[in-house]
Amino acid sequence: MTESELRFRVAGADDAAAVAELHGDSWRRHYRGAYADGFLDDESAEYLGAMWAGRLAAREGTLTTVAEYGGELVGLSHLMLGADPKFGALVDNLHVRAPLKRQGIGTRLLALTAEGLQEAAPGSGIYLWVLEQNTAAQGFYEARGGIQGERKEVPPPGGEQRRLNGRPACFRYYWPDPATLTDSISAYDA
Repeated sequence: MTESELRFRVAGADDAAAVAELHGDSWRRHYRGAYADGFLDDESAEYLGAMWAGRLAAREGTLTTVAEYGGELVGLSHLMLGADPKFGALVDNLHVRAPLKRQGIGTRLLALTAEGLQEAAPGSGIYLWVLEQNTAAQGFYEARGGIQGERKEVPPPGGEQRRLNGRPACFRYYWPDPATLTDSISAYDA
């Protein structure tokens, strides 16, 4: 992968279908077992398509950054400002296409998201939720200074419990100072 072929930008409404497809692929790879197979295989495309069309049409209070490689969407990060009075902004989604993981795209997306947060809401912390079963993602966040917080039950997509298998759990990871994440931009560019 060459730097000239990798591009990061703010997503727009016309990116909704590609963002939903990447999000769905990530769910099917990493959420199987926690999310019901029927939901992942039969319903998630429509659910995520509608969700992303709405999110990217009404971007107030959010920032969605995408990564493109060779003209294809390969990563995304979605930030919701002021989501929690204590922890600050929520990284509601961070996904990188499977064949391109471990090449710095996720690190760069997280750093750019933190940089955008510092511009939009100086002094805000940043946090996210990660499935208990997704130990690879937990390792990724810990390697970037994330602090593991409380454990809670995963909220079902669209509020429909049937979309989950049992009662899966997730952990909060947080960074009180998002500047620690922006330092990785320099490391990526080096």
